[in-house]
Amino acid sequence: MKKIKLVIRDLHHAERRLARQLWRLADRHQADHEIYHVARDLARWSQRHVGELARVGSRHGVRLAADVDGEAGLPAGASRRRAPWMVGRRSAPAMLLLADLRRLYRDASTVSLDWELLAQAAQAARQPDLLALATSCHPDTLRQVRWANAKLKELASQALVGR
Repeated sequence: MKKIKLVIRDLHHAERRLARQLWRLADRHQADHEIYHVARDLARWSQRHVGELARVGSRHGVRLAADVDGEAGLPAGASRRRAPWMVGRRSAPAMLLLADLRRLYRDASTVSLDWELLAQAAQAARQPDLLALATSCHPDTLRQVRWANAKLKELASQALVGR
């Protein structure tokens, strides 16, 4: 059971990181309305996962924060900050967005793998609450991965070849 606690802790850490990354993505790319709104929605999914992991983790002896960055809402100052590149050449924001989406894709893929590990461990250890959690949250993470991948495909040629 001790090893399952480690999986829960690692997954919780990865989901918190993913939520913070999605909030930053929305904040840094406010000018792109799709990125801004979708990233905020996806961040809320990860925030919900963090809360659920904390709730279920406590039943398994794992104490975890139930929110991201000590708040249930936006990270402090997220809507007030402006990225320095928001004014200036157009190619710099496109390259920054591409880099941010690459990072997001990698991190969301890691979270997806962690959900798989938790599901497998829960099944082997006969822990129905952990299996139910993985079953309900993992599809959200898969959608996060697919969205980042689709945006990368959409923006890559424009950012890398366009002017």
